[in-house]
Amino acid sequence: MENSAKKIAEYLLQIKAIKLQPSNPFTWASGWKSPIYCDNRKTLSFPEVRSYIRDSFVSLIKRLYPDAELIAGVATGAVPHGALAADRLELPFVYVRSGAKEHGLGNQIEGFYQKGQKTVVVEDLISTGGTSLGAVRALREAGCEVLGMVAIFTYEFKKSADGFAIEKCPLTTLCNYSVLIETAVSTGYIGKSEVETLKKWRIDPSVWGLG
Repeated sequence: MENSAKKIAEYLLQIKAIKLQPSNPFTWASGWKSPIYCDNRKTLSFPEVRSYIRDSFVSLIKRLYPDAELIAGVATGAVPHGALAADRLELPFVYVRSGAKEHGLGNQIEGFYQKGQKTVVVEDLISTGGTSLGAVRALREAGCEVLGMVAIFTYEFKKSADGFAIEKCPLTTLCNYSVLIETAVSTGYIGKSEVETLKKWRIDPSVWGLG
């Protein structure tokens, strides 16, 4: 798993799905200043990367959740990744919206599922965990038995770790912030002098860069 995580980190940096700019931070929709920006949708445009992520998800789900009966992708970023994994696993697939539609059937979960199905949730990115855990709750309220969640990348915020613990939903990711930073340094993407800035940001991102 360690080698796989490094490989994915290399891919994400190589295709610029993740950008690191400690000296010229990004501004997230939340208003947070951030030295990192992650857009895993870019992985879909590169067949080699897309396939590697799919196969990594398949191996992970087979190992951790051999009894899985349903794969659920969190809209919108994880829908294609979840569908690709479900296809290879020969399992049914649904996806979960952030909220119920305001028209038509008013569905939050799209696709066919049955109460009691053992479900693995697929996500592309874990930041604070709010949207991801919202999908878990929606599935549970619909009667699905959520076994756990797998994701491409996590920022490893304490807030998200606490949220998954409270929700009693195991989370396993293919790559994480710590591995990404190590890989970025070893490949020369960033210098060692920038590592401390990146570490400080993760501790309290809500106030980082404000003063």
